[in-house]
Amino acid sequence: MSGAVPGPDGGLRCPWALSTPEYVDYHDTEWGRPIRDDNGLFERLCLEAFQSGLSWLTILRKRPAFRTAFAGFDIAVVAAFDDRDHERLMGDAGIVRNRAKVAATITNAKVAAGLDEPLAELIWRFAPPERPAPTSLDEVPARSEESVALAKELKRRGFVFVGPTTTYALMQAAGLVNDHLADCFAR
Repeated sequence: MSGAVPGPDGGLRCPWALSTPEYVDYHDTEWGRPIRDDNGLFERLCLEAFQSGLSWLTILRKRPAFRTAFAGFDIAVVAAFDDRDHERLMGDAGIVRNRAKVAATITNAKVAAGLDEPLAELIWRFAPPERPAPTSLDEVPARSEESVALAKELKRRGFVFVGPTTTYALMQAAGLVNDHLADCFAR
C-alpha cells in the first residue's frame, strides 16, 4: 500500500501515519504544517537529527522529555548550556542519550543564536517551488536539490548533524514541502 488509505475515522491518510495513535495525531495535526518561528524550527531540526538511525515513533514518544531537557528548544537558553548541562542530558533516560547528538544540539543552538538573520528566514529561503502532489509514497523523495543546498548552507555556517536527508525531513515536518499524498485529507 503506497497510496492514501482510510484511517480509523474513515478519512484517507498517508499510509505511514496509521500504525499508532501517535502517528495519526502527528500526521493530522502537525506534519507538513508551516512552522515559521525560530524555536519551532530549531526543535524540528534537533528532533530530526536525534531521529537519525531510529524510529520516528521513538522520538515522538520521547518528545515531552526532550522539550523539558532542552528548555522547550529555546535557542538562547540551549546556546548557554555548558559541560554540566551536557552531562545532565547524558544522564536523562527520557531522551535519546547519544553523546554526539546531544553535543550537536548545543552546538546548533550556539550557531543559531549567532546568526546574522533569523533561523526561520534562513531555512525558508530554501523552500522549493510547489510541485504536483505525490499519489504514492514511491513519489516522495528522501532528499531534494533544495535540501542538499540547505544542508550545505547550514554546514557552512557551523551547524552539525544536518545532512540532506535530515534537512529534507525538516522541510516535510515544517511545511516547506507538502508531501501529503494527493488523496490525503491533510493535504
